[in-house]
Amino acid sequence: DPLDPERLIQCPYNKHHRIRACRFPYHLVKCRKSYPEVAKKLAMCPFNARHLVPKADLGDHIVKCDDKVSIEQDIVNQASGFQRQQMNAVSTWQAPPCDEDWE
Repeated sequence: DPLDPERLIQCPYNKHHRIRACRFPYHLVKCRKSYPEVAKKLAMCPFNARHLVPKADLGDHIVKCDDKVSIEQDIVNQASGFQRQQMNAVSTWQAPPCDEDWE
């Protein structure tokens, strides 16, 4: 289950490290400092900071990244919500009081 916080994830810095999903972000920070040479060779996915892939593979990863779909859907939902909001907006403008009598 991808949402299970206890599932084990392999560390991109050291293939022998298997970390629980709930601790993975903290582990990445620690391992990045411990393996600076490996860190230089990895690129971070723009859709999920937990996805670290070799720089040469980043383009392929971006095309296939599952998180891209959810972000794109969020953008579509926000845009359609904004359009609905614009269509439903009622003008609150009121003319200022006028003391003039033209008759």
